Parts: sequence; structure tokens; C-alpha cells
Amino acid sequence: MKSGQKRVVIENVSPEINCGQHASKRAVGQAFQVTADLLADGHDVLNAHIKYKFGNARTWKYTPMHLTDNDVFAGEFVAEKQGNYAYTVEAWVDYPLTWQHNIERKIADQQHVDVELLDGIQYLETALKSAKEEKAYLEELIEAFKKPESYNYAIAEAQSKRLHTIFFENPTKEFATTYDKELPLYVDRKKALFSTWYEFFPRSTAKKEGKHGTFKDCLDVIPYVKQLGFDVIYFPPIHPIGTAHRKGKNNTTTALPDDVGVPWAIGNKEGGHKDILPELGSLADFKKVIKAAAESGIEIALDFALQCSPDHPYVKEHPTWFKWRPDGTVQYAENPPKKYQDIYPIYFESADWEPMWDEFISIVLYWNKLGVKIFRVDNPHTKPFGFWEYLIAEVKKVDQDVLFLAEAFTKPKTMQRLAKIGFSQGYTYYTWRNNKAELIEYMTELSKGPMKDYFRPNFWPNTPDINPWMLQGGNENLYIIRHMMASTLSSNYGMYGPVYEQIDNAAYIGKEEYLNSEKYEVRQWDWTKTNKLTQLITRINQIRNEQSAFQFTNNIDFCTIENDQILAYFKQSEDGQNNILCVVNLDPYNKQGGWVQVPRHKMGISGDTPMRMTDLVTGSSYIWNQEWNFVELDPYQVPYHIFSIHY
Repeated sequence: MKSGQKRVVIENVSPEINCGQHASKRAVGQAFQVTADLLADGHDVLNAHIKYKFGNARTWKYTPMHLTDNDVFAGEFVAEKQGNYAYTVEAWVDYPLTWQHNIERKIADQQHVDVELLDGIQYLETALKSAKEEKAYLEELIEAFKKPESYNYAIAEAQSKRLHTIFFENPTKEFATTYDKELPLYVDRKKALFSTWYEFFPRSTAKKEGKHGTFKDCLDVIPYVKQLGFDVIYFPPIHPIGTAHRKGKNNTTTALPDDVGVPWAIGNKEGGHKDILPELGSLADFKKVIKAAAESGIEIALDFALQCSPDHPYVKEHPTWFKWRPDGTVQYAENPPKKYQDIYPIYFESADWEPMWDEFISIVLYWNKLGVKIFRVDNPHTKPFGFWEYLIAEVKKVDQDVLFLAEAFTKPKTMQRLAKIGFSQGYTYYTWRNNKAELIEYMTELSKGPMKDYFRPNFWPNTPDINPWMLQGGNENLYIIRHMMASTLSSNYGMYGPVYEQIDNAAYIGKEEYLNSEKYEVRQWDWTKTNKLTQLITRINQIRNEQSAFQFTNNIDFCTIENDQILAYFKQSEDGQNNILCVVNLDPYNKQGGWVQVPRHKMGISGDTPMRMTDLVTGSSYIWNQEWNFVELDPYQVPYHIFSIHY
């Protein structure tokens, strides 16, 4: 077939990440939407479908595309398997449908179309070859199209929906154009899309003041985390901690004899990244933690921090992995104004880079073999993109269930690049998005722009590194509000506890850092303590598991309410059966009210059809008959509604 006979042009295929260099992302069971602009000369009817296949399959599957508006065609298929897919778009001038469209116009103009009927027989005969179940009907039409006495019946059937469906479902694809790229799609397990993280320091789990916590103590904390409703427990580094230039309490540069150091200053004479800090216990103890967590429906996530203390075995065994200065020292890590005198950065431009990469990959695989399938990666933006792309791909070859969370609070395009090269989730700017306009703008960027197809946000209201200005000195109402938004705006969220739920917000003066931070010392907590915040955390986590609308992020639509202190948003499950309206008071000190516009059209509700609004937190129920409805929220009661809508 000569390319000169192909009349359709395919443009603006979406999603297409970096010209097809990187994969779009979905989770198992999610629909994957594809759009494209289709153009051709003249006024003929165009048709198209998505071609897709899984892995190394030899044959393609097809799903139809439909014209939406302004030459944009759209279609979707369900990502049923975990792993790699390829997809592209194929389009053609649909001659049978063009014939049907033209004859409809002529009949409407009261033209006699006997010749057009005869011309249509060729399309009926072609359809006969594939539409076997319609054989009798098509043969009947062929005869009718030939006979003048059957004219009225023939013109009625020529315009029929039945014939249109036959033509559409059995395309001829004559002179079809295929898009010039096969584009990649990577499908993760569902945990990549929907997860609930809880971070705590294992060394702060001892029941007695001044004692160092152990993995055995962690076994007693797991039921608490389960009760709150979290399904991922994230541990900061559990490895031996360096002694050289060890930091003291509150980041002092001189450590006292009993100071325990910073977990991210990894390595000493007792081992490195594949070893466990002896004070925490043994490898057998760690395995018991993984087992106990799994029995509670919780996965253990480990910190993967590629950096070393000056005492790390790598420093002596692989000196070329570090950049040495003329005075025989290594420049310690810095992120101005922060200084990390107890940490050596890795020199990724080392001539010995290949065995170094292999060693770092082996760290992940070592812990993965022990049952760890989630890694929170510390500061990945300070290591080469090519390294991460290679590491993630190599690990996925061994275990495709492994997920990576990028802890990269950095420039937007750098965060985006990390997502493109394979990170399953990423930390975000939610921590600093506080007012209504900021939240709407940021969520719109994440859920409606190009990032929606490759960047999975994970919202954290706090971390051990970040005690946000907003939370410093904040009351319990504020913590309730910030948790609610993190957990309902994003399908992936986490929090650092028990600092968060116990509202331990004392700050280091002039910094977004915690005073008496666990990064530098062992703390003792009352893990039996409950309050209003813990009750609401538990209830919201239950709601997230029960309501499928909360189990992905990009299904958000903000609702109009004329009050800058109230944020309202609508979420709907992919099948349209689960409809949720969230309304939250952003003011932790004052009662706020306003009229919220419910997006009835999103649910196909017309007129004054009543809606039963059930508050999933309080159990209260209301009947709303109109598009606009009044809400009032007292922050000293429950500062938000999470409504399930039934009609």
C-alpha cells in the first residue's frame, strides 16, 4: 500500500510523555484514556481505535475511539495486568460510515437515492465477511438495495442505527494511518495509587524514659498503627550510625557520650546499608516486625538514603566513590543553609561508577528479599537521573511489586523528572499550600494538567524534617483540618507520628524544624494516648477504604462557594456509583458558612430531584433538593463535612 493513499493525519496523541521516552502510569484495574487529533481533507467520516498490547504479546488488542469535539477523538481501555503495555492510535477514513452519512443528508433533502443504494452494496458485502451474526440481515439489505419495490424499506434501513453499529463495529480500515510511535504505559499494583502511610522512629518506642527502643518494642506499636487505619509503616534508616562528627541534640555539632546520632548518617565499624543498628535488635527481630505488620494488613517501608557517615565501610573499601579534596578530606554534605557534617555524599562521577551502581542496586534487592517492597528514597534529586532510572528498572525486573517514594522537596521540573523516570509516588508542596486559592491551583495542576498521567502525589502535613510554619503553635482544629485535606485530596497520604496526632509542635526558633527533634535524640511517647484528632484520623481512614471515590486522586472537581475560608470539592468513582462531596472550614478559630453549588450534572441529576446527603463522619443526614445549599462549619465541633450522596 502506498503511503500517498493514506489521508488521515494523527496529531497531539495524549498522553505522550517526553515524546514517548517515558511511560504513562496507571494501577491495575484503572481505565487508561487516550486522545488524539484526527484530520483529513474534505468532509468524510473518520474513525479510529487504540491499539494496545501487554508485555511481549504478538497480537494487538483494539478499543474504539469516538469524536468528542473539534476533531479530538477519545477512547480508553482497562489496564488489567501489572507491568508494561504499549499503545498507539490507528485512524482511517471510514468509507461505509461516510456513505451512510451522505445518504442520510440526501434523503433529508428529499433526493431520490437509488444509485446511492446500489453504491452502498459494496459496503454491505464487505461487512458480511466479519459481521457473521448479522449475515441474514445484510443479505436481505443487499437484495432490498437492488429492488425498486423495496425502496422505502431500503432507505429506512440505510439510515438505521443497526446498520451504523454494524459498520462501526466492523471497520474496513482501508488506507489506515498508524501513529508513528508505540508509546509506553506502566501499570503498578494498586498500592502505588492508594496508600496510607505512618512514619515513626523505631528507637522511640521504648516504654521507659531514656531507653532506646527496639524492633521488639515496635511489635507493640503495630496494633496502634492498625487501629488508626494506616497500611504502610515507614521507618527512617535502621542501619548502624556513624560516630565521626556525630550530631548532638537539636543538631548541635558536639555530641555528648550518650547522644545517639542521626539515622541518616549511615555506617560505622558494625556495618553499612545492609546491616541493622544493634540497639534496634537483630535481623530476626526485623523479620518478626515485617511478619507482624503483614498480619495486620500493613507493609513496612524502609528509607533508602545513598550517603555515608565518615565511618561507613565504603569509605575505606571504595575510596573512589567519594570526592577527596587536596587536604585529604571529603567535603561533607550541604543543602544551604543546612550542613551535614556527619555525612559524606556519594561521588557519582567516579570512574568506578559501574560497580558502584551495582552495589547500590544490591542494597535494595537485599532488603526486598527479606520482604520489603516499598522504599522511601531520601533526596533522590541530589543523585543522577540516569542512575535512578537504571536502578528502578533493574529492581522491577526482579520484583515488579517494589514501589519507590521520592522525597524530593525541590524544583517542580526536577520532581516531575523523577516521576517520569520511574518513581511510583512523590512528596509534594501540600505542606506549604495553605489558603483556598493555593490549594485549588495546586490540585488543578496535579490532577488536570500533564502531570496527571505520570506523577502520583503523596500528601504529608508534616515530616521529621518539616515542622511547617502553619502548624507551629496551631490548635487541634488546625491539625484536624490539615489531616482531613491531605487524606481526601490525595489518594496517597502520610503523616509523621506520634508527633502529629499528639500535636507536639514546639519549634526551633526561626526554622521550620522541630525542637527536640527525633532526628537527633530518642523520645518517649505514650502510645495509648487518644484525643479528638486520633478519633477523626481513624474514622477518615475507614472512610477512605469504604469509599472508592477516595482511592485515586485525579477525580476531583472544585465546587463554587462564595467564602474564601471554605473549600468544597466533589469526587466520583470511575464507575460513577460512589459520589462524595467534601466541605471544609479552613479557619481553625471561627465558624464559617456559605452556599455551596453541588455538581448535579456530574451525577446525571436533573430538576429538583432530592439528594440524601449523609455525613460519613457524624452520621447526620440531610435532604437537599436544589443545586445551591447552605453549610455552616464550627471548627470546635467537626470542621468539615464528608458527604456521601444518594439520589
